[in-house]
Amino acid sequence: MYFRTTVKYILLIIICTFLMITAVAVFYKPTYAVSLNGEVIGYTENKTELQDKINKYMDGESDESIAFAQIDAVPDYTLCLLKKDVTINDDEIYEKVTENGTKYYKYYAITDNKKEKAYVETFEEAEKVISQLKKKNSQNKNDIGIVTKYDTETKKFSSVEKCVSKLYEAPKVSYIASGPSVSSGYVSGSSSKKIDLGIGLIKPISGIITCRFGSRGNGHRGLDIAAPTGTPIHAAAAGTVTTAGWNSSYGNLVIISHGNGIQTVYAHSSQLLVKVGQKVTQGQVIAKVGSTGNSTGPHLHLEIRANGVLQDPQNYLY
Repeated sequence: MYFRTTVKYILLIIICTFLMITAVAVFYKPTYAVSLNGEVIGYTENKTELQDKINKYMDGESDESIAFAQIDAVPDYTLCLLKKDVTINDDEIYEKVTENGTKYYKYYAITDNKKEKAYVETFEEAEKVISQLKKKNSQNKNDIGIVTKYDTETKKFSSVEKCVSKLYEAPKVSYIASGPSVSSGYVSGSSSKKIDLGIGLIKPISGIITCRFGSRGNGHRGLDIAAPTGTPIHAAAAGTVTTAGWNSSYGNLVIISHGNGIQTVYAHSSQLLVKVGQKVTQGQVIAKVGSTGNSTGPHLHLEIRANGVLQDPQNYLY
């Protein structure tokens, strides 16, 4: 008798539990209450999907123009039972979480001598700008760079063509000289690219570089190295002196021919120690530093010429 009564009670509990679960399943559904800063802002059935969407927004994956975003607070999720007729509002939750977020845009600045000059939207566009400037042999092609920028506001972007047009600088020209006289017209007679001279050079003097090749307005012909007046000037390589005398702009001038069209030029000397036709050895003292001709202070003006074309001395010395 006691056993039967116990079994009846157990069956009754099981039936009641089943009925309660069934009623909950019919009228309620498991869901997540979403809170932001302690305030419930909505409900979602799939917190993983909603949080993935928020994460993509912060990682910049929801918009190609956005690099990343920061939000003021992340949402909290609490499991609960909710009547089935209550609306799930994932989109509204997403908007509330992201509405006060700060977006950071990614773009690229094209620089000239480290100064920002133009802006493009993609790295590929920036590379095209540099490539075209190099093809056009723009004077500033070696000073152009790309900087990745992140900002809360975008800049006004330019097309590749407009960037190239804005940044392009025509190659500077220089004089070609032969002997002590200097041509008075500009010609395309200089090159910043290193070529094989076929000889080894040594520094004519030690000192401070005060003006580089291609600088100063229309293009500086050589390299200026400042040193005290009277400092010995050494032949950069062995050769034959083809010029040793006065030139109005160069002052006291020495030109040495090293064969195969290669010449070195030494200008503004205070004293010349060689004569035309004299053969000199590498390192031989040929003159002394001065400030003669068109000069504002004692220095050596050094030029290297290859078949009449001026070369950048710093490709070989200093």
